[in-house]
Amino acid sequence: MTDEVKYDAADQTSVIEGQEGLPPTAADGMGCHAGAGEMEAAARAAGQSEILDQYAKDYPQGPHDKPQSMCPAFGSLRVGLRMRRVATVLSGSACCVYGLSFVSHFYGARRSVGYVPFNSETLVTGKLFEDIRDSVHELADPDRYDAIVVTNLCVPTASGVPLRLLPDEINGVRIIGIDVPGFGVPTHAEAKDILAGAMLNYARAEIEAGPVPAPEGGASDRPTVTLLGEMFPADPMMIGAMLAPMGLAAGPVVPCREWRELYSALDCGAVAAIHPFYTSAMREFTAAGRPIVGSAPVGEDGTAAWLAGIGDAFGVSADQVAAAQNAFLPAIKGALSETRIDGTITLSGYEGSELIVARLLIESGANIPYVGTACAKTPYSEADRDWLEARGTKVKFRASLEDDCAAMEAIKPDLAIGTTPVVQKGKELRIPSLYFTNLISARPLMGPAGAGSLAQVVNAAIANKDRMEAMNEFFEGVGTDDTAGVWEGAPNLRPDFRAQHQKKLDKQARAAKAAEMI
Repeated sequence: MTDEVKYDAADQTSVIEGQEGLPPTAADGMGCHAGAGEMEAAARAAGQSEILDQYAKDYPQGPHDKPQSMCPAFGSLRVGLRMRRVATVLSGSACCVYGLSFVSHFYGARRSVGYVPFNSETLVTGKLFEDIRDSVHELADPDRYDAIVVTNLCVPTASGVPLRLLPDEINGVRIIGIDVPGFGVPTHAEAKDILAGAMLNYARAEIEAGPVPAPEGGASDRPTVTLLGEMFPADPMMIGAMLAPMGLAAGPVVPCREWRELYSALDCGAVAAIHPFYTSAMREFTAAGRPIVGSAPVGEDGTAAWLAGIGDAFGVSADQVAAAQNAFLPAIKGALSETRIDGTITLSGYEGSELIVARLLIESGANIPYVGTACAKTPYSEADRDWLEARGTKVKFRASLEDDCAAMEAIKPDLAIGTTPVVQKGKELRIPSLYFTNLISARPLMGPAGAGSLAQVVNAAIANKDRMEAMNEFFEGVGTDDTAGVWEGAPNLRPDFRAQHQKKLDKQARAAKAAEMI
């Protein structure tokens, strides 16, 4: 691999090894306003087909273009910002970088986000790549950083900016280059997997090359289970307690919080795919010879099955598995019986934990006719899907906002749990609604601690039905139809304009109908 880029001064075409003959940039004249199809075509013309094909395989999309969630790059950005001694650099349109920086600090980032700006000239001539390379050389201080993550957003990806040509390390600081285009990665949840997988791949190569530093707290004296997927901080501790009777321990949570944890994560005896969409990370664990167990220890049924699955993966005796089950299942059953939920709930989100949350709610007494997740179906989500469908729940993978809202409007639940626009729509319909990410994901879900964690907030929200009705009556007619927006006086209604426009629409509809008959 080389980090050199040569230029033909005559036509300003960048000549990168293996990419001779490409145009200056396949996205020349195209900004982030271009459609997903145009951006993807440009990226493929710029030699990015291999990356996009891998993303299409790892994160298959549904029948629609893509689920509606925030920019996917926020997921990988957040993973990098939460790691100690890791610097993050973005390469993309200034408006995108501004938005991502704002959201990252809104969610508590405590460090700066690096940015390599560009213009049409630096993009076309290949100078942007040189600027990125200069920036990582400038940042690569081993006293401050273990790694630097460089992320291409839409335009640099479409233009073929080759982050793979960056050095693997500078002054002992690891360099990780990833592409996270909005037209190739469906959700921000799956972008977390892109960076987690890239880091695991790098760490696995380091392990294969020779000895690596031990964990700061020392290696575990028991075989460990690596936990895959972000979760509430108390959940890994609860999982560790449930594993102890089998002679096992909870390992690191991936995405990790520091580089050394990657070595410990790969040194596990098995991987628990708590969030089953981490396809890239699971590929690295499979390459390392680590078995993967799906689902999670949620509720009574889920915990019993999960402990049995972990026991099988480690070859633990049936008596030890039974000891772990007997130690915790009665407490889970008791917590579920004491904190019941009485109501119909529709559930949707883009975190990847929607199915296990639905399982917990059903065991708490709730009726869940619909679960929508923006993530794709994987082999490790099958057990949860089968369990839910056996209880009459429709599970929709790659669910769109339209899917989630249509289910809510048709079912008319006592409570809608979903993303921000679903919650907004629910409240407009006088349906009590809760935001999944902040109010559901931010609670323990595993074992006895998770068994009763959701009932209080869910029951309180369901009890707000009368308040929703009163608010609707108070604000009846405000901010809807002709009164939407801000007005100093009465809206200037023009029914004649409206009737004239409707005639045009009717004429177009008749013409379209006639064309179908030809």
